[in-house]
Amino acid sequence: MTRVQEECTIRKGRSRTGTLAIIGAFLVLSAGLRLVTEAGQVIASEGVAPDKTTDTSQATSMDLARPDDLNAAFEAIRNREARLIEREAEISEREATLAAAEDAIDAELVLLEEAEKSLRETISRAAEAAEDDLSQLTAVYANMKPKQAAALFEQMDATFAAGFLGRMASDSAARIMAGMTPEKAYEISVELAGRNASIPLD
Repeated sequence: MTRVQEECTIRKGRSRTGTLAIIGAFLVLSAGLRLVTEAGQVIASEGVAPDKTTDTSQATSMDLARPDDLNAAFEAIRNREARLIEREAEISEREATLAAAEDAIDAELVLLEEAEKSLRETISRAAEAAEDDLSQLTAVYANMKPKQAAALFEQMDATFAAGFLGRMASDSAARIMAGMTPEKAYEISVELAGRNASIPLD
């Protein structure tokens, strides 16, 4: 063999040896990691075992308590439903009371309207009757002799007398006032002038 061939053979042997060493190192590391992992799992399982028992007992206790919780929830729902039903009954009763009150008020309003209508008719009839009486009495005073009518008006209140004289024809009223005393005729004239002055001119 030449020297070159010997050097190549030595290099190949060294590379194979290095590769085998690396593979061996990986295997040792893998075995060590596996041991550590398994030991950790064993330790964890030993430490967690009591907790699993505790969890199981807790789960069992919760399962035993759950029906009570459901019964309490159902009871609360039933109580709330009962309160709602009672509240609805109260509201319905109030609505019925309000409806009855509204009906009573409507009936009272109808009676008041009828009474007001009747009162207006009565007042209207009374006013018509009074107007008829005043018209008839005015006609009587106007058809009397002026001296006789003047004597009656002399005894009347000036405002009352002015009311009759103001309804008469001007010539009849003038003849009656001519038969009065100047003082009475003046008082009645002031009343008549005051009534006419209250009439707007525009």
